[in-house]
Amino acid sequence: MATVVWLHGGACNGNTQSFLNAEEPTVVDLVTDFGIDIIYHHSCIPLMGEQAKSTLMGVLEKGGPDIFVMEGTVIQGPGGSGRYDMFLGRPMMEWVRDYAASAAFVVAIGDCASWGGVPATAPNPTDSIGLQYLKGQHGGFLGKDFRSKAGLPVINIPGCPAHPDWVTQVLVAVASGRLSDIALDDLQRPATFFKTFTQTGCTRHQYFEFKQSVKEFGQGTRSGCLFYEQGCRGSFTHSPCNRILWNRQSSKTRAGMPCIGCTEPQFPHHDLAVGTVFKTPLAFDVVPKELPQGTDPISYSAQAALARAVAPKWVQEDMFVV
Repeated sequence: MATVVWLHGGACNGNTQSFLNAEEPTVVDLVTDFGIDIIYHHSCIPLMGEQAKSTLMGVLEKGGPDIFVMEGTVIQGPGGSGRYDMFLGRPMMEWVRDYAASAAFVVAIGDCASWGGVPATAPNPTDSIGLQYLKGQHGGFLGKDFRSKAGLPVINIPGCPAHPDWVTQVLVAVASGRLSDIALDDLQRPATFFKTFTQTGCTRHQYFEFKQSVKEFGQGTRSGCLFYEQGCRGSFTHSPCNRILWNRQSSKTRAGMPCIGCTEPQFPHHDLAVGTVFKTPLAFDVVPKELPQGTDPISYSAQAALARAVAPKWVQEDMFVV
């Protein structure tokens, strides 16, 4: 049986809400079928006050849990004291330091724990930071050289929120010793989920190929690609959101919502500067400043012009008839 302690720092609790909706496997399956003992989770385990403190201190005294999960940023303010985020009489960052040092595996759930996310966006008044990254800078609260007792760096499962099945499947793989199932990429994300791009499986991919764009927000469910005009980051964001659908039904791009790139360390991109949200920044009002991975501006411009020129009539029409 693998033991899990899940703590919560600077975040909106969205990853917990996602986790509770997991289906393959469910949270109940983790316990009943895979022998995972969730010792503490603020929304799953009815422990409060001195009872919670006694339980958490007891885990540390016994050598720590098998898996330590962190949701949310580590809040270091004010002045490095961590007292903006107090938990059971101590700064949360002290609990994080103790649990990270004692656990066999450390898992960061969501963007905030992985990279800092929204709380770490400038001017970052709480001095929030991710476990082993701050945006794209390796290091974070634990330092770039941190390794858990099992010899691994922090396992990052980013997303705002992370898909629930990414979380439960990684926990099962770790708890059952199937570490080969979660080989990590260069940003310490499980490659099995983050090797492909969000665009993989997008139902609007044919519009992207022929460079047929949506001119107004809200048309994305009917016609056109959301990349050129509406700021969709699906062609350079690593995630399986169109392979492993949300609620087994849909995804942002399938519902007409641009991918916001929430699994990448720079999220929220451009620090939410005016003109960058749901809008594709252009160079010379022609070429997107950010292009699909492996593409340069000259090649993209030439390919885009040719694609538009040879686009078949059907790709310019509404995909639905009502």
